[in-house]
Amino acid sequence: MDDELGAVAELARNFFAKEVTPHQRRFAAQGFPDKQVYGTLGKLGLSGMSIPTEFGGGGGTFAHDAVLFHEQVMAGDHSLQLGVHSGIVPHYLNAYGSREQKSRWLPKLTSGEWVGAIAMTEPGAGSDLQNITTKAVRDGGDYVITGAKTFISNGRNCDLVIIAAKTDATLGAKGVSLVVAEVNDDTPGFSRGQIFEKLGQKGQDTTELFFDGLRVPMDNLLGEREGAGFVQLMQQLPQERLICGVAAVAAIERAVALTIEYTKSRTMFGKTLFDLQNTRFELAECAALARVSRTFIDDCIDKHLRGELDVTTAAMAKYWLTDQQCAVIDRCLQLFGGYGYILEYPIAQMYADARIQRIYAGSNEVLKELISRAL
Repeated sequence: MDDELGAVAELARNFFAKEVTPHQRRFAAQGFPDKQVYGTLGKLGLSGMSIPTEFGGGGGTFAHDAVLFHEQVMAGDHSLQLGVHSGIVPHYLNAYGSREQKSRWLPKLTSGEWVGAIAMTEPGAGSDLQNITTKAVRDGGDYVITGAKTFISNGRNCDLVIIAAKTDATLGAKGVSLVVAEVNDDTPGFSRGQIFEKLGQKGQDTTELFFDGLRVPMDNLLGEREGAGFVQLMQQLPQERLICGVAAVAAIERAVALTIEYTKSRTMFGKTLFDLQNTRFELAECAALARVSRTFIDDCIDKHLRGELDVTTAAMAKYWLTDQQCAVIDRCLQLFGGYGYILEYPIAQMYADARIQRIYAGSNEVLKELISRAL
């Protein structure tokens, strides 16, 4: 952290306090956030902070994005799914798009005029992306896309979606390409399915997307050739997993802070709950885990800023930190007693929100397999 990042943190805290927190119950009830909130985020300069200024971004680094993601978790918000909209989608476009593609798409994302999504997961293919069955078949100057995607974050609100599809179904992973589609509810061959009712993160829209002869110009291919999609996904997944780690550490720190505050105010057996040895020992261990987790994620961010974060370390960070997130929140919830089971208390919502962290961006079991290959 430095003064500039501190200013970003303050701006982000004020944004969430004013534009998001008062509406969280409504977002959860409707299953998605109001789309105009992304526009407010863009006007404040908080969207696409690590994208070059010539394409509408802030010209900063991942550190700026990390501050935003941290403050989002500290505000108890998951509805906007900024990790996808600001931390993932724009970076695919910036890394692999042509200058014309970047000039066309990035300013609309960084301004919040458009919401971004990436469609990888299918009903029969999650962490094993080489087995996707969605096809993009050439027809004249277009790709005709057919298939279905599921568990797509921002699927209900998205205007731009990066689709992982097979441009050659005979080549396995080498036949995967990334194709960008500009979509709305009237786009022929494109439809949005149900918004899933999830265990947690209820205000964030997670949907099915269906492609039934969706025509996309061949110029919307990301990269200079077909078949580069799987490599592009593998190159970008470390940052996606780092984003999960940032969120995990913020949640751990928030859980510990909330629990310390609660146990010092709650009385039991004539003294505060914090005065009981078991409480102090539990919180001491959780605080130590929070410190270790913070040190680990900061080191990963430093490595990423230098271009030195390798796939194995990113996998370690995502798997271990999200495991600790779930474990620490569970231990903290126990200290709230019956109140920890009531959604009025943030610790209960944090418990529900945390569970998906061990599943998306590559399940932790798959990540352990990836780590073992490097041993």
